[in-house]
Amino acid sequence: MEILVLFYSRDGAIAEMAQIIAQGIDSVAGCQARLRTVPPVSTLCEACADSIPEQGPPYVALNDLQECSGLALGSPGYFGNMASALKYFLETTTPGWLAGHLAGKPAAVFTSTGTMHGGQESTLLSMMLPLLHHGMLIVGLPYSQSALNETRSGGTPYGASHVAGVDGKQTFSIEEKNLCIELGHRLANTALKLSEK
Repeated sequence: MEILVLFYSRDGAIAEMAQIIAQGIDSVAGCQARLRTVPPVSTLCEACADSIPEQGPPYVALNDLQECSGLALGSPGYFGNMASALKYFLETTTPGWLAGHLAGKPAAVFTSTGTMHGGQESTLLSMMLPLLHHGMLIVGLPYSQSALNETRSGGTPYGASHVAGVDGKQTFSIEEKNLCIELGHRLANTALKLSEK
């Protein structure tokens, strides 16, 4: 059972979070993470990205959404919203929405911002909206996770988060890492339980 970890990362923090969430997914027997990214959006209408990124995971294709058993969606927060590159891709998923490719599958969201109050929760909520339109079942982080009560950096009940610092170089706290792993673990376990029905 493959769980799609789809993200956009400009400075590397979201890419690192995706890897940590994938560890949580891979720790569940019978589940495997499939990492995918989206190309950046250009301000030039004529510009287009190569079909294969220079580094990191491949670009997502619509069939990745159809084939997955669950989805973890990640983006840096920009003014309390997801990155335009991720939103642009989501706006191309109408055929899958009409066909119900994601309906009934579990989803989770994750983000990173430069500051503690940099719009993490509103960014996570902005990513949930298209997933709800697709009929996905949102998985969050319960307060039974002790790291959620102990964190002095990132971490929300809406999804995993990281405070990267204004320079984008702040390392992950133990709590942030634990919550990323737990989010991947919860998402994979939910997908397994839903497949039994």
